[in-house]
Order: sequence, then C-alpha cells, then structure tokens
Amino acid sequence: MIELVRLTEVPLEEVLALLNEPRNAPHMPLASSFTAETAAAWVAAKDGQWVSNGHGPWAVLVDGEFAGWCGFQREPAGEDFALVLAPPWWGHGSAVLQQALGRGFGELGLGEVLIALPLSRRAERVLSRFGFLPDGEVSYGGAEFRQYRLTRERWSSSERGQGARVLDGGRA
Repeated sequence: MIELVRLTEVPLEEVLALLNEPRNAPHMPLASSFTAETAAAWVAAKDGQWVSNGHGPWAVLVDGEFAGWCGFQREPAGEDFALVLAPPWWGHGSAVLQQALGRGFGELGLGEVLIALPLSRRAERVLSRFGFLPDGEVSYGGAEFRQYRLTRERWSSSERGQGARVLDGGRA
C-alpha cells in the first residue's frame, strides 16, 4: 500500500540516506551532499511549501516503509512534479505518480502539472501513458531538463486518470 504523508513525519536519518543515495545522483543534476543539518533545512523548506503554496512534497511510504519523496513544487512555468525513490522502490514509480496526480488534480485542484526530467532520463513512454505531452526544454540551476505537461482534462480522459478516480473514490 502506498501512502503520501508529510516529510516531517519521517525520521531525518531516513531522509538523509535517500538524499545521499549515490545510485540516484546521475538523475539528479542539482543534488549535492547533505549533512544532518542541511537535510533538516531541506525538509523544512519542502514542508514550508504547504504553507506558501497550498501544496508541496510528501514522503512516500510503501507498506509503511519510507520509500522516497514526491510532490508538486511551484516553478515559474507552473506546478512541477518531482519524484525520488530509493533504489529498492524504483519499481513503484508509476503507482506513486498515479496516486499523486489523482490527489493533485482532485483535492489540490491543480489545473495542470509539469514534469522536468534531466536529459539522462528517457521516460517518454511512461509519461505518455499518463497523458503527458512533451513541452520543450527548461534550465534550472544551469542544468538542462526535458519538460512534459499534463492538463486536468487530459488526465481525466486518460486510462490512468480513470483508474485514479476509482482508487480515490471518484474525487480525481
């Protein structure tokens, strides 16, 4: 079972281990090494987005275990979805994305969602199953990313969006 909870509900040591996971580094061009202090500041900043934006990152729990983090972050072009899972949980990405999009378009009321992937990631097939369309390239912190866009209407008409409404009691 996948649960999305606030990052502050997860022990900092577990978040720190994820942030410093070397197998994730090739796909996270903006990441750096974290200490306990910088990880605590990172969690506080991510959690603070809930106050300033009405949404933000969640911790991802799979069967009660911390598996990673995901969520919507405000960027100049719109609401950007990020997902980082620890290697043992990499196979859960589609299920996490489906649940998060259902909540984003449902309870959070988002009109569209962006995903920016580093050039090292090739996820067009997976993202197209959710209804995402290519939306050019963007630069963050000097790194280049491929951007994809999904509207609420496109999500609602996609097979994944239909499935999310069933899972979420019709709220998506």
